[in-house]
Amino acid sequence: MNLTPSSSFLAALTTRFQALQQRIQQLPPAGARPLTVAGRVSGWVTARATLALAGLPGVAITPEAVHIHALAARGLPLNQVLETVAHTLKDAGCLRGWRNELLDVVGEGQVLGVIERAALRPLGLLTRAVHLNAWTPDGRLWVARRSATKTTDPDMLDTLVGGLAGAGESLDTALLRESYEEAGLAPQVLGGRTPVRVITRMNRHLPEGYQVEDALVSECVLDAEVRPVNQDGEVSEIMALDIEDVWARILADEFTLEAELVVLDSLMARLRT
Repeated sequence: MNLTPSSSFLAALTTRFQALQQRIQQLPPAGARPLTVAGRVSGWVTARATLALAGLPGVAITPEAVHIHALAARGLPLNQVLETVAHTLKDAGCLRGWRNELLDVVGEGQVLGVIERAALRPLGLLTRAVHLNAWTPDGRLWVARRSATKTTDPDMLDTLVGGLAGAGESLDTALLRESYEEAGLAPQVLGGRTPVRVITRMNRHLPEGYQVEDALVSECVLDAEVRPVNQDGEVSEIMALDIEDVWARILADEFTLEAELVVLDSLMARLRT
């Protein structure tokens, strides 16, 4: 395959990427209300979650929006209110599992507090997903196959590394952590990677709520002797695929939506250089 900027392959990649962009830009679900946290616009609460939170201390519901705030007079700091919100949503069956992981609650560009990861989608809160596209010296792309036991997208192909930034984590710290957990890559083998950059913000419906997520990526070429090995049991296979094989698997819808977005972005960038 002739991988040049003028090739029909680049045009096909661009068309696929543009179609994918349309799929990941959806308005909030019907019945969802804007959410403010500590007075800052932060998310979109599903109708089901709104009903579950009615009457909860630190939660005010109006016809136009849902507001979560601290109750200083009652000794309830914001994070305690957010913790109660998460448990209330769990008891009401609004969550997809429980992760025992805290993520930042972000509103208007500021970190306001922390909350259980599983509660992010019913509240439509912003998450930040960091990905690593790692290449071999001869131009193959390392990809991972998600474990069959994953609750989302089991057995599908994924970027070599991908995961959400945790509470208080910088994007670089999150990427390095995920790189070791998912591929056994130590920081020293990633020294030549590119800075983490935003590809797009996804807004799409999920069964449990609304995904508002920044997709970010860093790129690197791993030395020939480096062999990624999963550490956390969430990956069943890691393989290096040539570009033709990657493209064929994209067309066969073998990649997760997020992974396809990140991989397409990388392929287009490489063809344009």
